[in-house]
Amino acid sequence: MITKATTEQPEVQPLVDDNSVTLDTPIRRGATNIDSITLRKPSSGELRGVSLSDLLNLDVASLIKVIPRISNPGITAVEAAGLDPADLVAMGSKVIGFLLQKSVKTDASLVA
Repeated sequence: MITKATTEQPEVQPLVDDNSVTLDTPIRRGATNIDSITLRKPSSGELRGVSLSDLLNLDVASLIKVIPRISNPGITAVEAAGLDPADLVAMGSKVIGFLLQKSVKTDASLVA
């Protein structure tokens, strides 16, 4: 008996953007809802006016200043202030990751 070999290709999953945060509570802007925000690594100038230690401690006022500067789609400080606390913490953890050197991130992942 001859059997036919099947070569099934594994389903290819799209790459997940590590800098995206899916919001538990979408931001309402007029008739549209923003349900996901992508953050990018800030430049030093975009961190002006905030303390790095405050950002590392997830200080709410500091996050509300920085997140609008680095978000896509861009959100306002008022919208950032109205974020669900869980969404703010999720974005804050991304911001903390941006502030760490690659070697520190690698060392931390080996220890954990």
